[in-house]
Order: sequence, then C-alpha cells, then structure tokens
Amino acid sequence: MFINLLTVNIETKRNKLYDYIRFADDKKVKEIYTLVKDDIGEEIDPWQEESFVKELDRRLKDIESGKTKGVSWEEVKLKARGKSNIQK
Repeated sequence: MFINLLTVNIETKRNKLYDYIRFADDKKVKEIYTLVKDDIGEEIDPWQEESFVKELDRRLKDIESGKTKGVSWEEVKLKARGKSNIQK
C-alpha cells in the first residue's frame, strides 16, 4: 500500500519513522544516524566547562566588589516587558 508522505500530518510521519527505526537492521540505523547526528548533538552541561565557571566567578566578583552594578530579577523582568527605568 502506497501512502503519500507529503499529505500525511507530522505526527503520523513521526510515528512511521519511529516504527521504521525500531525495526530497521543495524546498517540502516547507522545510515540514518549519519544523516541526523549533527542535528541530534550532545547535551552540554555548562557547569562542566571551566571557562563558563571562571566567567561567572569573575562577574560575581565584579558585582560583589562594586565594580559592576547588578540588576535585580524584578528589574530584569520589568525591562523584558518594556516597563523598566533601567538605563540601556
């Protein structure tokens, strides 16, 4: 039976792909993975990145020393809504 995948909704397509991959042989799975591996990516934990932690430490020290003025969470939310008096 032929199904035109261009007219099938996205959920149906997703289910068909899921079923195909679940039962595909190893060679097909490897080929499909090769096509999508860059899109899948790896989950990155920024707290494991030394440069990220160092930058946060530097910024915190600047705020604590008074070198940089911090902004409260309330001020950030107001600015995001366009209702703040924070200088740009």
